[in-house]
Amino acid sequence: MKTLNSYGCDEVPSKLLKLCSYYISSPLNYIGNRTLYSGVFPDRLKYATIRPLSKKGNKDDINDYRPISILTSFSNFFETAMQTRLLKHLNGNNILVKEQYGFRTNSKPDNAIYNLTN
Repeated sequence: MKTLNSYGCDEVPSKLLKLCSYYISSPLNYIGNRTLYSGVFPDRLKYATIRPLSKKGNKDDINDYRPISILTSFSNFFETAMQTRLLKHLNGNNILVKEQYGFRTNSKPDNAIYNLTN
């Protein structure tokens, strides 16, 4: 996780999670394992704060904004942990095909375009 001072609706910055990781790692591990085992993501971690983010353009034009969701730090932590576990499993068991480029390390859209044209 990136160490940021920003936070979602829980008002817990990721920097604080990292500072107290020694003390909360066991309970977070338990919650993460229960989430994976049950297949149910905790409802309290589904909350997000929606904020407008300006695109490159006229900041006075409302059409030049897009919404972003600011999740809780705990939600970001679980999302990162689950993605890491899932990709490790998929890559370790050769489940993904080589033509899968999205959300993979060292994989760029340029690679997909190159392989498509050659």
